[in-house]
Amino acid sequence: MIFSDLIEEIYISLTSNKSRSGLTILGIVIGIASVITMVSVGQGATADIQSNIESLGSNLLVISPGSQKSFGSIVRGGNDATTLTMDDAEAIKSQIANLNHVASLMSSRQQVIYKGNNTNTNIYGIDNEYQQIKSLNVSTGSFFSQIQIENKSKVAVLGPTTSETLFGEGIDPVGLKIKINGTQFTVIGVTETKGGSGMNNSDDVIYIPITVAEHYFTGNNALSSINVEASASKYMDQASEEIKSLLLSRHSIVDEDSADFTIMNQAEVMETMSSVSGTLTLLLGAIAGISLLVGGIGIMNMMLTTVTERTREIGLRKSLGARSRDISLQFLLESVALTFIGGIVGIILGIVASYLVSYFSETTTVVTMVSVFLSFFVSAGIGIVFGYYPAKRASKLSPIEALRYE
Repeated sequence: MIFSDLIEEIYISLTSNKSRSGLTILGIVIGIASVITMVSVGQGATADIQSNIESLGSNLLVISPGSQKSFGSIVRGGNDATTLTMDDAEAIKSQIANLNHVASLMSSRQQVIYKGNNTNTNIYGIDNEYQQIKSLNVSTGSFFSQIQIENKSKVAVLGPTTSETLFGEGIDPVGLKIKINGTQFTVIGVTETKGGSGMNNSDDVIYIPITVAEHYFTGNNALSSINVEASASKYMDQASEEIKSLLLSRHSIVDEDSADFTIMNQAEVMETMSSVSGTLTLLLGAIAGISLLVGGIGIMNMMLTTVTERTREIGLRKSLGARSRDISLQFLLESVALTFIGGIVGIILGIVASYLVSYFSETTTVVTMVSVFLSFFVSAGIGIVFGYYPAKRASKLSPIEALRYE
């Protein structure tokens, strides 16, 4: 059979019953679009997790007071234990080698007021080392200096979300006064946007000198966390073990399992969270893949119905010299054509749906070329797999029996 004739026959066959062909294609469209959208949500979650962890700093160890807690508590500095002190941070800085920075953090949640506006947000008492580890840059104003830290100056640097909540969008708050838990502070800067969500939103925070946090809010030198930056990734494990030994010795703890602190290795957390998000992506893709399976079954059902309706046509073609291979190829290509069309439309719809999910729900979605190509080839595979049996059945029809079919 001439290829151009074959294409023409396929076109006539698919357009002769547009409603049935359209509904069959719709099943594939929904399946492909669902897979791309679901996978993009999973990939977006992975990207968010990696971005949040990387925003903590590079080659980072976070030491949290108290026994092993959830990852979220460590990152937020939301632990109520008071087993780490500024003296511990100084000991780490002076006794552990291959470290770039050792930063202390005191955190608490306080009510912040500016005239009629107020918010309840994280107050981070930090030093200059913390600013360098976290790569905190200001979009307007400046960060507080070492002299201001030593002089216990009541100055504050706001995250952009906090600034917008208190002062409104587009307002430069530098030089204005705010009250944190009744104590007046002068705003001297606003940090650049870093992103984040919930309790771990680095844009919804206020930074103040650690000496001021100790004097006005905590009343002691207990730390919420100690952030340690190794000079290179190869020193991460060594630094972690040395810090563990040092703190166990300082806290007079013999049994390692009884440690009153937790050391979080950024690289290990990244690997664990990426594995979890990868499993989530696979699960979402598998759930969406069920609709592809249903679409494939729909194609098989349509093609079997078509074979039955066109039995006399098949008999006539065979009696005029058409080979079984020609009949089989025609019906198989009809099936592949349905999934090909559905695949193209589904890919477009999936990309659009991913964008809309991100736009309206502020959920990060990432459409990768891998998911697009995989969806396309899967749709083509479905056409071959689910079209093979109807095509084979059509090719095996006896010409005489087919011509007798009513």
